Amino acid sequence: MYKRQTQTIMRDVLIALAPASIFGIYNFGVQALIRIIVGIAVCMASEAVYEYFMHKKITVMDLSAAVTGLLIALNIPSTLNIGFEIVGCVFAIIIVKQLFGGIGQNFMNPALAARCFLLIAYTGPMTNFVTSNGFLDAYSGATPLALLKPGAESTGVVSLAKMFIGTTGGVIGETSAICLLLGGIYLLARKVINWRIPVTYVGVFAVLIFLFAPGHQFDAMYMLQEICGGGLILGAFFMATDYVTSPITPNGKLVFGVCLGLLTFIFRMFGGSAEGVSYAIIFCNLLVPLIERVTVPKSFGKKKPEKKAKEAA
Repeated sequence: MYKRQTQTIMRDVLIALAPASIFGIYNFGVQALIRIIVGIAVCMASEAVYEYFMHKKITVMDLSAAVTGLLIALNIPSTLNIGFEIVGCVFAIIIVKQLFGGIGQNFMNPALAARCFLLIAYTGPMTNFVTSNGFLDAYSGATPLALLKPGAESTGVVSLAKMFIGTTGGVIGETSAICLLLGGIYLLARKVINWRIPVTYVGVFAVLIFLFAPGHQFDAMYMLQEICGGGLILGAFFMATDYVTSPITPNGKLVFGVCLGLLTFIFRMFGGSAEGVSYAIIFCNLLVPLIERVTVPKSFGKKKPEKKAKEAA
């Protein structure tokens, strides 16, 4: 039963990611397709090989490794060396997932852990982005978030329409806001994810940008550009909602979303990088046990322990 449920959930996630994946291939060309295939294949192979040699039940057909592989591919530039991608996939499956007991036991999202590992290990290649149509006139260029970074607005103009459609630079799966939103709506309709985390996350981030963004207070256009740019929508719907690394209580999900929005705002506005979603989600993954502890519902009607009778004098 558990395997069937997991397989069904992961299949729905793969379906939800299909629009962003297809657009990523259109936007960045055959190099994006190759990295998507490599990501899925290496993650599934890593899981099967590890479980075989550890004499564990082979669980690769539950599709969780396939989802991890696809998410890793969507979180890297189409120019990244395939060898680096393979290293990231093996790290996600073996180190982050399997060494902690497999699916259901990892303490942080494996795909995001791999992305952060790759950013630290291969900073240059991981920030070498391509823009425009990968089949026609691809060229290296700044991402919308880099242009929106406080203090860097003079380096270029950001088109909200292009960001919403997706014909901009960035990692393979983050550029098209509309494709990611379609996938997110599908997951909500299928009840694979709950609305509390993505809505609270994006909502809190939007309010903070609107009220406190340096030099852009009460600028609705800038707020919408920050929402559509980078990995916010991809992270909010597809990685922050990971069952294993997010709270299960309703109030916990709301607190989790608030923390995500606050940290992403701080990292983007005041950090050294234009992005901040990956680090915000991983940091909040570590806070989940604490969030669960303070938001667990109290039992209704539970009697208080009676005080011990005072000893007679």
